[in-house]
Amino acid sequence: MTVNRVGLVVHGGRAEAVEAARVVRAWCEEHAVRCTDIDAWHDEGPPDDRAELAAAGHPDLIVTLGGDGTFLRGARLAVEDEALVLGVDLGRVGFLTDVSAEDVRAALDAVHEGRFEVDSRMLLALRASRRLEVPKDVADWVEYGRGRMMPPPPVRPDLQGDGEWGTPLSVTALNDIVVEKLTRDRQVSVGVYLCGRLLAAYSADALLVATPTGSTAYSFAAGGPVVSPRADALVFTPVAPHMAFNRSIVAAADEPVALRILERSGQAAVSIDGQLRGVLDPGDWIAVYAAPRRLRAVRLAPMDFYGRLRERMNLTDAPAAVADGCPPRLWSVSTPPPADIAHLAMLPVPDRVRGR
Repeated sequence: MTVNRVGLVVHGGRAEAVEAARVVRAWCEEHAVRCTDIDAWHDEGPPDDRAELAAAGHPDLIVTLGGDGTFLRGARLAVEDEALVLGVDLGRVGFLTDVSAEDVRAALDAVHEGRFEVDSRMLLALRASRRLEVPKDVADWVEYGRGRMMPPPPVRPDLQGDGEWGTPLSVTALNDIVVEKLTRDRQVSVGVYLCGRLLAAYSADALLVATPTGSTAYSFAAGGPVVSPRADALVFTPVAPHMAFNRSIVAAADEPVALRILERSGQAAVSIDGQLRGVLDPGDWIAVYAAPRRLRAVRLAPMDFYGRLRERMNLTDAPAAVADGCPPRLWSVSTPPPADIAHLAMLPVPDRVRGR
């Protein structure tokens, strides 16, 4: 594709991100490409995503320089404008970015020349019993020492809403949507519905619905399963529930998950990709489902998700498994697959493994 406008989302607190941003700006100047810094979370920036994108001239490529948090900021903006997003990896344990700072110029060349694939990622959408709002006392507490928080999500005027099916909100979550307690001394009590049918009533610190991409984030920390980002599914995970059944549930992509705050519950916060966006009272509810839109991320090489899982989570081989023998080979095969299994997804084996 021909890159005409680039939007930059930079983690300003990291020197390597600031330096990589200089490289991107220099590349854009050399190629006569408009380059604009965008980040709707800055105190001095435009008030919302649409204004931010309009001020940047609606970039066709958004480049994020930082870790997974920075990528989530850029992804939210990219989805709003159906732009591509390229994540440059300057984080520590993330899974979302895979281009190194040293390769950023080569990555921009590849995108400009069309030498890339689009990694399509599932997103979450949201309906609620009413518009989400954050009381001023809660907003002041959250913003203290952190700067401006994201505003509550607006209502989508293009979709129908009513008392039973709720209000459609302008939300696209790449990782997760979480309902959690507001105060330490009181859990939230929540009725959880799958496909419109009650599963169970939970009393817990939090309940979350994650995408496969988000399965390695909060859901993983809460004991949830790791799901391939190539899959389409909803992962429901309770956090510290006061009940015997504390397992995650992996639902199909077309099976919505609804969370209703029960009568004797405390207030509940609604967080979207880690950002507080609303507070629910008893009787309120939200419904989480797969969004019709998807994130379009730049992929320059085949994704080695399980290799990254092994590295980022510091997975080690069980001592008992190798006590009397040799460790398992890092690659299980080194030759092309037979015809009957040629359709399976297998990563290309490095030349050094093939013995070349």
